Amino acid sequence: MERTRRSLLAGAASVGVVGAAGCLGGGAGGGGDESDAGGNTLDTGEYDCDLSEPSDPDLDFRPVIGDPEAEVVVQAFEDFTCGHCATYKLDHFPTIREEYIDPGEVRYEHWDFPIPVNETWAVPVASAARGVGARHGAEAFFSFASAAFESQGNYSGEAIGAAAEAAGADPCAAIADAEFAAYEEASMNDRSEGESMGVSGTPTIFVDGEAVEDYRAETIATAIDDAL
Repeated sequence: MERTRRSLLAGAASVGVVGAAGCLGGGAGGGGDESDAGGNTLDTGEYDCDLSEPSDPDLDFRPVIGDPEAEVVVQAFEDFTCGHCATYKLDHFPTIREEYIDPGEVRYEHWDFPIPVNETWAVPVASAARGVGARHGAEAFFSFASAAFESQGNYSGEAIGAAAEAAGADPCAAIADAEFAAYEEASMNDRSEGESMGVSGTPTIFVDGEAVEDYRAETIATAIDDAL
């Protein structure tokens, strides 16, 4: 396993050079047409949705995978409109998942930190993701998140619906969560917690309460190994 781990980490490290700061806000990365959200009805595209405001969203839902009782806790603060977060989730996170999360060596938690890089979409996409997770579980949340990050730069109601379908969830429910920012309070609470921990950019990864230097799989793995 050690040989496999080293080869996987080397492969992840070769994906690209990334910096510690990540996204620091400003600009409109991860956007799409800003008229599609922020108070206007989302274009549902191929989905024939009659959108109504979600009632009683589970604001206490926390996306957690791995061993919930593991001694090592990894916390990832992300913004769905941050390009660095997309790089982390799609290119580096899979290695951490295979090597540490799926074997049960760590408890892995997602935390929202809407900077936002794009004010139109950061909270709506985070709300859709949380709604999927609250209804279908943490695995569905992470499936939705990966699919959503693949659509970053082209967010729309239809893209959110497609990400929900990819996660085995109701597309119209996810679009409604986005349209009404049903989980905004939870996302803002996450952001406040991140600020209290010193988070200023995304993605920021903590291992047992200590921020790692950058979001490369190799760097995170070193921190986890040191903590185990």
